[in-house]
Amino acid sequence: MEIPAIEGGRPVREKKDFLVFGQPDIREEEINEIIDTLKSRWIGTGPKTLKFERLFSHYIDPLGQTYAVALSSCTAALHLSIKALDIGPGDEVITTPFSFIATANAIIHSGAKPVFVDINKETFNINPDLIEEKINKNTKAILPIHFAGRPCEMDKILDIANKYDLKIIEDAAHAIEAKYKNKKIGTIGDVTCFSFYATKNLTTAEGGMITTKNKALADKIKNLSLHGLSADAWARYSDIGYKHYLAINHGFKYNMTDLHSSLGIHQLARLNDNFKKREKIWKIYNNAFRDLPIMLPKEENSENLHARHLYKLILILDELKITRDQFLDALYQENIGSGVHYIPIHLHPSYQKYGYKRGDFPNSEFIGDRTVSIPLSPALTEKDVQDVIDAVTKILNYYKK
Repeated sequence: MEIPAIEGGRPVREKKDFLVFGQPDIREEEINEIIDTLKSRWIGTGPKTLKFERLFSHYIDPLGQTYAVALSSCTAALHLSIKALDIGPGDEVITTPFSFIATANAIIHSGAKPVFVDINKETFNINPDLIEEKINKNTKAILPIHFAGRPCEMDKILDIANKYDLKIIEDAAHAIEAKYKNKKIGTIGDVTCFSFYATKNLTTAEGGMITTKNKALADKIKNLSLHGLSADAWARYSDIGYKHYLAINHGFKYNMTDLHSSLGIHQLARLNDNFKKREKIWKIYNNAFRDLPIMLPKEENSENLHARHLYKLILILDELKITRDQFLDALYQENIGSGVHYIPIHLHPSYQKYGYKRGDFPNSEFIGDRTVSIPLSPALTEKDVQDVIDAVTKILNYYKK
């Protein structure tokens, strides 16, 4: 339900200057690289995708023990990881309902069944203490989500996986920079899936990547990503001469192109600098919102590194005269963009047909009803950040009980 604009005064920003949530930081380096790719006439999967894979692999694991495969999305990465691990009909994969719908969809599209475990209310990550009770003879993998960039309790998850001989497929869509106990996310589980969507810490507009220490698995995923062919287009048509190819698997069309990789090469080069900018904004938000009726993000321990992908306000609704959705509308009227991450998966109509209902996962629902993500991007100016602070403060003070 819409609410009237706050009485007195003007919005913190003009309508023409609406602050879009999740705007990417695109610079001349990316633009020039894309122009170079277009001029090369090789715009499909080719040398720049191979370069991006090598650079990303080195970023995740400078020791060179981890392989990287660039794909068209994180959804593709999740789907292919499940398929490549031979998980399918009759199998179950344990994950959390507090994620983007793509996480569970990838399991469904593989023919397997997602089995949900509730989250920890403070970290928003899967509660490892609830996993074992969901394991049965059909369970084949655990799929933890490093939500908002915060690493899951991987030691506990690894112990459970080893005890029951389960695979670990990590959803690191939010967690490119993250570390768990000083180990880089992307080097821990059997396979890790990253997202380069437009709003992510590193963007290729659309795209994803898998990392794994298992070369055979990486090769299988790469093969499955391009129709199961024995050679990609660069190998078939480049200046080394034409090569015949055969379909050795029933694959998919999930490859990344050199156009997308042209963005990724330079986004990756600035990743650490951009992380520092987001971390600075994160601290400014924490200080500005300390006395407002919201739950601030839990601080990470010193052994872990939070990737700072989403800055989430958890509204204390008992202290407010508005709902979360009314708060979103009030932010919109102040010309500030925002997001909701997420409506829990089991509350979507496509999953309620499996018998899920409200009340099944109370922590996921509690956070899902109260969560708001506000702009957090290295592209934000000091004025942008201050406008966000002014708008949030204005609304929460006005509607405080």
